[in-house]
Amino acid sequence: MPGHRAMSDVPKISSTNDYERQCHDAKHYSQPALNLLEHVCKMDIYKGAGRVRQTGIVCTLGPASCEVATIEKMIQSGMNIARMNFSHGSHEYHANTIANVRQAEANLNKAQSNFDYRIGIALDTKGPEIRTGLIKGSGTEEITLITGNKIKISLDPSDHDKCDENILYADYKNMYNVLKKGSLIYVDDGLISLEVDKVLGPNGLECIILNGGSLGSRKGINLPEANVDLPALSDKDKGDLKFGIKQKVDFVFASFIRKAEDISEIRKVLGEEGKDIQIISKIENHEGVRNFDDILEVTDGIMVARGDLGIEIPPEKVFLAQKMMIGRCNRIGKPVICATQMLESMVKNPRPTRAEGSDVANAVLDGADCVMLSGETAKGKYPLEAVKMMHKICREAEAAMYHDAHFESLRKAAIIPTSPDQTVAISAVEASFKCLAGAIIVLTTTGKSAHLISSYRPRCPILAVTREPHVARRLHLYRGVFPILYPHERDSDWPADLDARVAFAIARGKNRLFIQDGDYVICVTGWRRGAGSTNTLRIISV
Repeated sequence: MPGHRAMSDVPKISSTNDYERQCHDAKHYSQPALNLLEHVCKMDIYKGAGRVRQTGIVCTLGPASCEVATIEKMIQSGMNIARMNFSHGSHEYHANTIANVRQAEANLNKAQSNFDYRIGIALDTKGPEIRTGLIKGSGTEEITLITGNKIKISLDPSDHDKCDENILYADYKNMYNVLKKGSLIYVDDGLISLEVDKVLGPNGLECIILNGGSLGSRKGINLPEANVDLPALSDKDKGDLKFGIKQKVDFVFASFIRKAEDISEIRKVLGEEGKDIQIISKIENHEGVRNFDDILEVTDGIMVARGDLGIEIPPEKVFLAQKMMIGRCNRIGKPVICATQMLESMVKNPRPTRAEGSDVANAVLDGADCVMLSGETAKGKYPLEAVKMMHKICREAEAAMYHDAHFESLRKAAIIPTSPDQTVAISAVEASFKCLAGAIIVLTTTGKSAHLISSYRPRCPILAVTREPHVARRLHLYRGVFPILYPHERDSDWPADLDARVAFAIARGKNRLFIQDGDYVICVTGWRRGAGSTNTLRIISV
């Protein structure tokens, strides 16, 4: 069955004992193991993956995927959050794409009344980054740079649309002051490398192509040996953030965050009107890694942005940075996205490389809440195939997780005494393991309770019932959370209203085959109306 974090057909398997049969019935394929080594040894490629995908999929929309019909298919294939890259395109272009996402969502909800599609929208800022201009005035044109040839890096804005094999515009006016003869310039995540041969002053630099290749428009430029003096937020970024407020985006993916103060500056621009927009800090350089703990304390979430990071730090260190950042996010319960070149070969090919498949799986096993597609869906030939492949890999990786040990590590990391809502979250997840629950149902006003439960990584899906559409969309950021928008007005009889929402969630869970007759369901609710009252846990037999 296609759809949001789509379910797939589950093959019937024979079990050798009651525990394995119960695990299968409870929608996962874990086998009892005393330690990680035994768990790994029991992995079996002939057993099916779990029924549902818990890891979110973020898709970048671009020329290959901005039309309503394509967006509908991407949502049905598994897209949860649509990313708008503000390094490219005008406000008019992005407004049209955002409108298309909302139209696609509305079309699907109208066509399937018993199914909820709530797609989050993310604004990815240009940030203090440097980019090339347009190739021959086109956003889709490509050129081939030949190793050994010379090329001019122009700093004149009039050359923005005139990039070709002989001249490449860069939007950092002070570049000539921070580079010298022999300095390196990396373009397009380091795929193209140049060496400065001569500094021409404010007009630009003359370079030798050390490593050529195919190059498209508006690609990122890295200066690994330079002290770049760009501000955290440019005037363009501030204008983009205000545009995002008007468009009611759910997330800001903040590029090149280097210190905690950068987050404060973004919040100041968002102001009261944009206070509900969540800021996801993209860590892309040495300074961001060094200040990671300070950034993590003030941000809403983290993106491991491996493209620029892999140029700014040695490539052999990127996996260490990834695991460190994901681990620290997991430890304090903040969401984390793993991004860049996850299925890069699918820009041009219908199948990923074996290494790319393992890369996505390892990000899931590390503990990422979401994984992200960039050029694969923005400009690639196979955007739908990329989403479907990401969905398949995530399901397989989730089925391979050693959930018991992961939960135990998270539980032990909790600072004692835990708050009442955190205590209930821990208890709900532990109860779901013990009774092999089909789902955890949580009634939430702000999404906080669902977030807390997600942070302890249950095996089963978390059905989060809310009346707030913006909360439903934001909940896609958290692993295992499936938002359900409750359409009915509040009942004056609060206990009756509570029971009605739980019954609604169970019905939706049955429709999506998350829950079956005979399953146990964990219900997490409050003791009174409103946010901040979560303290009640019930176990219901369906």
